[in-house]
Amino acid sequence: MADTQKQIVTVGVTGASGAILAQKTLMLLDEDARVARVHLVVTETGQRLFAEELGITSGDAKQLPSRILGHPPAKIDVLPNKDVGAAIASGSCAVDAMVVIPCSMGTLGAIANGISDDLVSRAADVMLKESRKLVLCVRDTPFNRVHLENMLRAQQAGAVIMPAVPAFYHHPITIDDLVTQYVCRVLAQIGLAQEKMYRWMGTPASKKAEA
Repeated sequence: MADTQKQIVTVGVTGASGAILAQKTLMLLDEDARVARVHLVVTETGQRLFAEELGITSGDAKQLPSRILGHPPAKIDVLPNKDVGAAIASGSCAVDAMVVIPCSMGTLGAIANGISDDLVSRAADVMLKESRKLVLCVRDTPFNRVHLENMLRAQQAGAVIMPAVPAFYHHPITIDDLVTQYVCRVLAQIGLAQEKMYRWMGTPASKKAEA
């Protein structure tokens, strides 16, 4: 990396429900001074997801980050999912971590079984083979046996499996509270802990017991 103090992160977005999770991830990464560059790769169904869940149409793919964030991005570039020859498809490319959010079961299956037929799955394969951080935010329910076995296979290969499950111990009031806490937990997995993340400090009863 040119700047060893800053990270380069790839974000993959697939067609599983949860466009708002991808949006929050990109917002936090774009604002994070510890991040030098974000490579955004959106599958065809991921583009449909943005349109159906957030009303953000694809149009010119280069303009997608601006529509997602509501303003021009500071450090996000878009790479076509069909471009398996893009820089991030090679282990020689300086990428520190990758997050697939949301991660469909189809993409999980491709990654778990080494089927690199698009840029999202190939970039994820590169993370695994280079022993770099890969977080798969799987989003489906219930899980069948194939899903579970693919999660286990990907985890054994080095990926972090982080289902999009909301937490409630921080007493969320809004959907944004739920989304922010989950995404903050995801970013903590790649070494980008956020100040906005709620950290459990124990219940008053347990603190009294310790005293």
